[in-house]
Amino acid sequence: MTTQTAFDQIFRNALLRSSATPVDIGVKGGRIAAIEPKLACEAVEVELSGHLALPGFVDTHIHLDKACLLGRCGHNHGSVSEAIRAVAGMKKDFTVEDVYARGAKVLECAIVHGTTRMRTHVEIDPRIGLRGYEAVKALKRDHAWAIDLSLCVFPQEGLTNDPGSEELLVQALRDGGEAIGGCPYMDTDPNAHLERIFDLAQEFDVDVDLHLDFDLDPSWWHLDEVCRQTERRSYQGRVAIGHATKLSALPPERLKAATAQLANAGVAVTVLPATDLYLMGREATHNAPRGLTLAHKLVDNGVLCSVATNNVLNPFTPFGDASLLRMANFYANVAHASVSDFDTCLDLVTDLPARLMNLGDYGIKVGNPADLIVLDTKDSRFAIAELPDVLMGFKNGRQTFERPRPTLFSPRS
Repeated sequence: MTTQTAFDQIFRNALLRSSATPVDIGVKGGRIAAIEPKLACEAVEVELSGHLALPGFVDTHIHLDKACLLGRCGHNHGSVSEAIRAVAGMKKDFTVEDVYARGAKVLECAIVHGTTRMRTHVEIDPRIGLRGYEAVKALKRDHAWAIDLSLCVFPQEGLTNDPGSEELLVQALRDGGEAIGGCPYMDTDPNAHLERIFDLAQEFDVDVDLHLDFDLDPSWWHLDEVCRQTERRSYQGRVAIGHATKLSALPPERLKAATAQLANAGVAVTVLPATDLYLMGREATHNAPRGLTLAHKLVDNGVLCSVATNNVLNPFTPFGDASLLRMANFYANVAHASVSDFDTCLDLVTDLPARLMNLGDYGIKVGNPADLIVLDTKDSRFAIAELPDVLMGFKNGRQTFERPRPTLFSPRS
């Protein structure tokens, strides 16, 4: 037993993915000061009883500004372009207060489902102006007690073909936008779109996170240009592409070449199961394609990947509760992940997206913030399979939520 006197708080009997048996986690000043068995110290104690502790889920791709719109539009949108038109038709009437209220609803769901880090994509264009950005910036400030929210600004409806969008993007980046995205398939000049997005990324020294190739026709794509721009600007490790559904439609040899291209260029891939499965392959009369890129297979071949939420309760995805554990389980089912892949599937919503966002202080490690969540399982191998409840969460050592375990009332009790 190690005796320490400098802790404010001790988490007792926490099972970590890296430890075979439970350990204690000592916290001082909101940061992890020690991880050892049986720490001896007079401090506030939180008994975890051998339950799995994680540093929280990391959502790299969500749209808080256009969440919870189902009550405002017809829901029968069958394609990407129809979904974009449906939201564009409503967007001009969004107010700061409206975006804030809808975003808060989803953000609070994410918190109680264990997400501690998040990158939200925020649409910037002449129709919405900076109203969505101002609302999400306020959400970031008001929920910092529970979650670190990063804002990725992007033009959903094009850039070179949408006068005024670039000036608004620059304003948002000057005001603290932490990443920049793009949507080249919506632009009349996709390569010029990408060129300008990378120019702005370099000018403001921010990462790039793109919406890419959102269909199942692999005869054309913008992946080559993304990799070329990344390598030309030495931006390896700072670029991600979301959806990338064309990868799911490639035959094995072409997929092998594309995987090597991504790995060599240091371009990450975010798979968005709920949206990709909802919108892809809808025109098929039978044997509908899944349209889901196999992230765990890409990871096995050196590509950094994540699984994320994307949209919640809107024309792009009329489902969702912002639970990344549920999303990882959903992904594992649809992607035919084997039991031996379950650890990687958990990585896809924890360690790997933290790397994608270049979060240097993520993880249950000495010196890092005492951010952790507790799952109702005592075996990390079953986190994906069982979908255990997230029992409680902590941010900088302060408890942010608690979900009591259910009680059964047997007639004999």
